[in-house]
Amino acid sequence: MKIYHPGLRRGITRTLKAMFKRRSAIEPAIGHMKAEGKLGRNWLKGSIGDALNAVLCGAGYNLRTILRKLRLFYALILAVVMSKRPTLTAFV
Repeated sequence: MKIYHPGLRRGITRTLKAMFKRRSAIEPAIGHMKAEGKLGRNWLKGSIGDALNAVLCGAGYNLRTILRKLRLFYALILAVVMSKRPTLTAFV
């Protein structure tokens, strides 16, 4: 078995470099899920429960991300609608 780490310079192929980049991109998301997404403690039984817990935690993370983007989009639309709304002083 051979262990690779990102600091290694020789013997690294393009595939391994791509894997290291992907891992470094995923690590913050996993850390966030462990801290705030309930990935730290698993209450489900067995190896199927472990896999199910990870999938559900990832789905919750994705859902929170989508809802955050939808909130921002709604706020943008609301700001545009409110800015184009005529004021009452224009009709007096």
